[in-house]
Amino acid sequence: MYHFGCSKNLVDTEMCIGLFKNAKFEIVNNPKEAEIIVINTCGFIESAKEEAINCILEMSEYKKQKCKYLIVMGCLVQRYKKELEKAIPEVDVFISIDEYGNLWDIILNIVKVPKVSTNTLDYMDRIISTGKKTTYLKIAEGCNNKCTYCAIPNIRGPYISRKKEDIISEAKKIADQGYEEIIVIAQDTTKYGTDIYGKECLAELLHEISKIDGIKWIRFLYAYPESITDELIEEVKTNPKICKYFDIPLQHFSNKILRKMARRTNSEDIKNLIQKIRSQIPEVIIRTTVIVGFPSETEEDFLELYEFINEAKFEKLGAFKYSKEEGTPASRLKEQIHYKTKESRYNKIMKLQWQISKIKLEEKIGNSYEVLIDGISSDGKFYIGRSYMDIPDEDGVIFIKNDKKDLVGKFVKCKIIDIKNYDLIGILE
Repeated sequence: MYHFGCSKNLVDTEMCIGLFKNAKFEIVNNPKEAEIIVINTCGFIESAKEEAINCILEMSEYKKQKCKYLIVMGCLVQRYKKELEKAIPEVDVFISIDEYGNLWDIILNIVKVPKVSTNTLDYMDRIISTGKKTTYLKIAEGCNNKCTYCAIPNIRGPYISRKKEDIISEAKKIADQGYEEIIVIAQDTTKYGTDIYGKECLAELLHEISKIDGIKWIRFLYAYPESITDELIEEVKTNPKICKYFDIPLQHFSNKILRKMARRTNSEDIKNLIQKIRSQIPEVIIRTTVIVGFPSETEEDFLELYEFINEAKFEKLGAFKYSKEEGTPASRLKEQIHYKTKESRYNKIMKLQWQISKIKLEEKIGNSYEVLIDGISSDGKFYIGRSYMDIPDEDGVIFIKNDKKDLVGKFVKCKIIDIKNYDLIGILE
């Protein structure tokens, strides 16, 4: 099975694998060996759509060999199902997100497969694919924010929180399977509970998860700034299991652009929030994302963003060039920015962040950290690990000289001795 897109989509992929496993299928990693190939697509931005389509076309070639059925599901299908059915007839069935409620029945209509106890994706039956110790815990679907550049509400629908007791049951099962790092995810984790409990309940949920034996690290991603409460900051500050790490997608700093994006915050509130978090949690790591080249972004708007990044000095920052996505309000704005201007602004932001990151990383030399060893480098010379400062696949890593012990999946103490690009180099203590 092939997966594209975000960690939230990955959880769907893992649940789908669970369905096939319950039906007594053998899961293989090589498409040459597969009789059924399933692709879970992303349809968020243009580059993701192209990547998914290229994979579909590549996998369709295996139907000339052992593969009998090609199944495509996910966000791209939700957006363009009819167009895909016409354009790629080699695919046996396209399954949109709003059909997940009877996903297995749809597959049964095409593929001669056994019936299973459930026809839908089940969190409790997912087959985790993220290593020995780390996994994701999805607490909600959809989004109500309706930022003007984003197609997610159109793809995934409105925000729907999972019941707290269901989340805790899944977290306990995850812990019983030996996973010690849980990464809590949703399109906007800070809105958790607003639809079913009438209030934002993320801090309360994190506290309940932290009571589960076996869980060592808890992270939460995609915390929208307007909903980061004093209660949430206090929970991160005082709970030893919660990593001192905030992932806050700010997207911009110019009030004009924030309004056109339909963001629910402003530059003053953003600045005050960052200062509050840093003052209360001195060792905190703050990650953010920003968009350059949003329609009508002037040089003055861009400089506001640039100067704020230079002032705030985020430990982690990802920048994106605005992608004009059909069906979104921003795509209809007339003042679209030339791609060369986007590229120039993107390069300026990334050059600035490289300078900031270098300084931030050099400050870590001589410090000691607890590190989770995720794997070994391709040449076998180094362990590859992460401290509380790094989320998998997004941030840097810590390279530690391999002492030939079996440390993968274990927590170790490490002293930082050097840096390399966005990564740290350490030695075991």
